[in-house]
Amino acid sequence: MSARTAVLAAPGALFGRRARRRWIHLILGGALAMPYVFVGSVVVGPLLGEDDVFGSLTSQLGAFAAGLPLAALTALFPLTRPMSAAAVRALCDVPGDALADGPARSRQARGRTVAWFTLHLGVGGIISGMSLALPPFAVVLIALPFAAALRDGELAMPEVLGEGWVLALCPVFGILSLVALAGCAAAAGGLLARWAPELLGPSPADRLAAAEQRAADLAVRNRLARELHDSVGHALSAVTLQASAARRVLDRDPEFVREALAAIEETTRRTVGELDAVLGVLREGGDQASPTAPAPTLAADLDGLLQRTRAGGLRVRATVGLGPRGADALPPMVSREAYRIVQESLSNALRHAGPAAPVTLTIALDGTDLVILAENPLPRGAPAARPGGGHGLRGITDRARLLGGTVRTGPADGVWRVRVRLPLKGPA
Repeated sequence: MSARTAVLAAPGALFGRRARRRWIHLILGGALAMPYVFVGSVVVGPLLGEDDVFGSLTSQLGAFAAGLPLAALTALFPLTRPMSAAAVRALCDVPGDALADGPARSRQARGRTVAWFTLHLGVGGIISGMSLALPPFAVVLIALPFAAALRDGELAMPEVLGEGWVLALCPVFGILSLVALAGCAAAAGGLLARWAPELLGPSPADRLAAAEQRAADLAVRNRLARELHDSVGHALSAVTLQASAARRVLDRDPEFVREALAAIEETTRRTVGELDAVLGVLREGGDQASPTAPAPTLAADLDGLLQRTRAGGLRVRATVGLGPRGADALPPMVSREAYRIVQESLSNALRHAGPAAPVTLTIALDGTDLVILAENPLPRGAPAARPGGGHGLRGITDRARLLGGTVRTGPADGVWRVRVRLPLKGPA
């Protein structure tokens, strides 16, 4: 930077918006220091044998020095770091992500918070004192050559000010003292702004907690995305199939049309309820692991799912072998995730194989595992990997992994096969 550029930038650095805001931050530190100074004066007064502690500069500095340890002690309260970080964000132009949000969790972080609070109050107290004392002094110096009443009054001016050349320089000294005050405030504000990320920044424990929170939020969002994809995606596929089938036989099979319309009504009603539940979680901030409304389960909703799917014309042959108690014996989470897996398997077959292709669905117990097998013939000339992004198959894999299960999908022996194994007692 050239000298001319530095001269032009100096007024902004001393009196610009950022400098003024940091000056306010320092004044705030001085205001916070005043209660501790008053307590320190109670200690310093008897030691110096003075009744009026604020009558001398030495006593004031002693009270100030005695109050700072008290400020450091109170900085251990949990609220200190969030309050200090909020003030720095608002007034010091420090990036928000460079500062921690919550209370200090570790001993090291608490020590840095104590250091910051003491530094803020100490430096802020000094700048505040200068801001109270220097401006009146500078105004007197500037006005002294032009106001004889000030020279002849009761201000006890030094005799040297009676000299003509000294008197002529008084306005210069007054202006320089104001500039010096602004320079000290700008330097102190810049110093605090530079040290704020070091003393108020997130510790490794804070970063770990933030990463865990982000991971939890991402898991909830992925969970909600799967719920939306599986429920709404299946509903749209089923409704499209049912409406198409009803349109084709509208004139010759009114009974089938009534059944298809009833299935469309039931499908949309259930889907709207599930959609409201998921959107309710999103409106609340996504702080729940699953929607608040009861989720469909294999035990309670499998028959309705098969009925609505068949009403649209899809030929589904289902075999359920779950023992005497049926799906009621399944753990609630397994029953819920198994329902979504069956739902997505049928939607997958509907989207890629079409309503004319038969689907074979088998749900059975194999030892301590629940096995779900869905098969449909591959259309002629179909690719080995199904197009379309694969969100449904990824959702099936994620649900199975949540329960510690396994998934195998792909073409085999002329059919597309989805085979899922879910342990009834797993990590979930």
